[in-house]
Amino acid sequence: MAKRKKKFLKRLQKTNAPKECYFCTEKKDPDFLDSQTLNRFVTERGKIIGRVRSGLCTKHQKKLTVSVKHARHLAILPFVIRG
Repeated sequence: MAKRKKKFLKRLQKTNAPKECYFCTEKKDPDFLDSQTLNRFVTERGKIIGRVRSGLCTKHQKKLTVSVKHARHLAILPFVIRG
């Protein structure tokens, strides 16, 4: 079990996530109408990038997920990108 944890921690260290939250440095909140910033935190397959990889704080990650889901419901962002 300890070997798995060490491998997982090494994998986390390899990701080059930003040290600061994007929204804290820009002093704004995620908005569902701003599709360009939302696309920055969504993969090319349409999945929301996690907190570890995106470098967001918990407060803004939660707001980001809500705004992405809201934008998907209003057809600003697609649910699934086919291709």
